[in-house]
Amino acid sequence: MSHPYARELGDFLRARRNRLRPRDVGLEPGSRRKVAGLRREELALLAGLSTDYYQRMEQGREVRPSDDVLDALAAALGLDDEERRHLFTLAHAARRPMPARVDHGPERVPDSTRRLLRVMDTPAVVLGRHLDVLAWNAMARALLGDPDTYPPHRLNMLLLLFDNTLNGKRSCPDWERQALDYMGMLRAAVATDPTHPRAIAIVGELSIRSADFRRLWARHDVRASVSGTKTFRVREVGDIVLDWDTYPLPGNPGPVMLVFTAEPDSADADRLQLLASLHATRSALADEHSS
Repeated sequence: MSHPYARELGDFLRARRNRLRPRDVGLEPGSRRKVAGLRREELALLAGLSTDYYQRMEQGREVRPSDDVLDALAAALGLDDEERRHLFTLAHAARRPMPARVDHGPERVPDSTRRLLRVMDTPAVVLGRHLDVLAWNAMARALLGDPDTYPPHRLNMLLLLFDNTLNGKRSCPDWERQALDYMGMLRAAVATDPTHPRAIAIVGELSIRSADFRRLWARHDVRASVSGTKTFRVREVGDIVLDWDTYPLPGNPGPVMLVFTAEPDSADADRLQLLASLHATRSALADEHSS
C-alpha cells in the first residue's frame, strides 16, 4: 500500500495536470486528442522528467522527489504560491515514514478565546482544523441559527453547507464559491494528516451523498486561511452582505476564528444590528417563560 501522503500528492498532481490545456503551454491540441488536459508524457516533458517517473508520482507509489523536481513540476503546472507550498508539504511528508501514533484527540477552545467571543459585537465562531464549529458568540447564533439544535458531530461548516435544508444552494446565492473556500481549507488540513478519522468521515459522507461535493473536491483547491464576502438571506431583516475573515489561533495545526463584519454605517450594518436586537428580545422572552 502506498504512503497516504504520496497518494494525496498523486491526486493533486493529476487534478492540476487535467486543468491545463495544450495551448496553455504552447502545444497544438491535434485532431485525434482523446483528453482535454495535458497527457502525462507532455507534463513530464515540460518538467524535464521521464514519463515513467512522473507516472509513478501520480499513482502514489513510493517516490522521493527532490526539491529541484518539485520546482520543475510547480513551474510546469503553473502553480501559484499557495499551491506550490501545498505541493512541497505533501512531497516532504511523503519522504518521511508515517509516525506509529498520531494525536487525534479532541480539539479544545481556551477559556480566554471564549471570553473574547463573548465581548465581540459581530458574529464570530471558532472552527477546528476540519471546519467543526467549536464555539460561537450570541451574534453568530442570531445570524447562523442555534447550534445547540444540532448534534455535535453535525456542527461542521461543510456538512451544514451541503445540507439543503439549512444553507444549501437554494438559500445561498454564492453557494459554490463558499463551498470551494471551505473545501480549500479542509484540503489544507488533509495535507497535514490525510489519515485523520474526522477528515475521512467528512469527505466520505459528502462524497457518498453529494455529486456537487465530488465534483468540487476533485479540483484539489487548497487555501490555508481565507477571506471573502457572503450574502445571508435572513427572513426577519432581508439580505445581509458581510465580509468574512479567518484568524489563526494558537496551535499547530490550530483552530481558526471566523469573523463576519459589515461595512460601518452601511445598510448591512443596520440590518445586522436589527437582527441582533430581535435575537436578544427573543432570548429574553424565552428566559422569562422558562423561569
